[in-house]
Amino acid sequence: MTRMVFWKLLLGFWVTTLLISQGVWLMFTLLRPVPPPVDTVSLGDIAATAAKSIIEKDGEQAFERQLKSWPGFLRGQIRIVPGANVVGASAVAKDPGGQSYSLMARSQRPRRERAGVSRGGPFDIPWEVLLSSLVGGLGFSALLAWYLTSPVGRIRAGFERLARGDFSTRLGPSMGRRRDEIADLARDFDLMAKRLEELVSARDRLLAGVSHELRTPLARLQLSIGLARQDPSKVETSLDRISREAQRLDEMVGEILTLSKLESGVKHTEDYFDFAEVVRLVTDDAKFEGAPLGVSVDHRIVALSGESDWIALGSGRLISHAVENIVRNALRYSKRGQSVEVILDRDTAGLFRLTVTDQGPGVPDAMLETVFKPFVQGGGENSGYGLGLAIAERAITAHGGSISAHNRTAGGLCVVVCLPPAAIDSAPVMEMTM
Repeated sequence: MTRMVFWKLLLGFWVTTLLISQGVWLMFTLLRPVPPPVDTVSLGDIAATAAKSIIEKDGEQAFERQLKSWPGFLRGQIRIVPGANVVGASAVAKDPGGQSYSLMARSQRPRRERAGVSRGGPFDIPWEVLLSSLVGGLGFSALLAWYLTSPVGRIRAGFERLARGDFSTRLGPSMGRRRDEIADLARDFDLMAKRLEELVSARDRLLAGVSHELRTPLARLQLSIGLARQDPSKVETSLDRISREAQRLDEMVGEILTLSKLESGVKHTEDYFDFAEVVRLVTDDAKFEGAPLGVSVDHRIVALSGESDWIALGSGRLISHAVENIVRNALRYSKRGQSVEVILDRDTAGLFRLTVTDQGPGVPDAMLETVFKPFVQGGGENSGYGLGLAIAERAITAHGGSISAHNRTAGGLCVVVCLPPAAIDSAPVMEMTM
């Protein structure tokens, strides 16, 4: 695994820290005022002055006795030579007896540096400062580079697991308490992984449901073909059965394609459409279909004063398909002499509310939470493919609405659809996109 970003950050910040520290030192050195030169006195000069004073007062032997009590580093700074004309003597002293002595003081080079500080680095920078800049800058750069590249490595590992098909991968917990752009990237990764997991799960459910539902009409087709071959007198009956099963297959494939597009999040065309007109057209078709079955369809629009517009934004064709599936589902489970009621009004929040009720057997309470899932069938001889309400739920949700179902006390199922109106001040009734 290459770590180019880590090394770039490490070296970049290290060099930057080093250059800044050395630049500050250089600027301080160049701009600070230069103190006037100060005469320095060496230890040898001090020792020579003290020796001269002792010899002139008490003699050379007294000085020798006194010298033994001096510190070792100070004793080495002075040497006494008899005579007054010794070359290199720092001073000449005479004892009380008139004897002359030359005092040889140890010569020392005046030090420019302060005690304990050595120079010798670039621009006369102390080695201590240079070393601390190198070590401190390197440590800070390494820590910063690790802080930035470590989560990137975890994100990379997450992408690898996701590419291998592990859609349960989540990076949020591994980021701890980070509150920066990298943590935001990890959260976006989690949203993407969750969406992929939902899409793959929906695909698997759809494929499983399709494979199960297609077996029944295909089995009927094979049975009809076998009967026609065994008994030529039943060819016409078998062809009618084959025609009906082929039509059922065509309808199922169409609904599966619609459901697949909705679950994959395909963008639908948006336009203004009259929701009341959509409901009216669907109920007119339902009345025509319900008449031979002896099922009546009642349609009512309850408009509040000053709120006569039913303009919504989205795909009128998709909403029409959703409403049609709901109404046809009510017709399918209704018996002769029963009725289906379709009411359009507004709720307290101003949303368009469509209520479709029937007088059929209803749905078992345990199925109310799953009735909008694909291939969930209510049971009975009139049950369909279990796709109609699933398509309706996804179409309504895609338009920012909601759909729910509950059993009526008097019997039957009630489906409630809420759809938001178009966010416009005043919109003329436009031609519906059907």
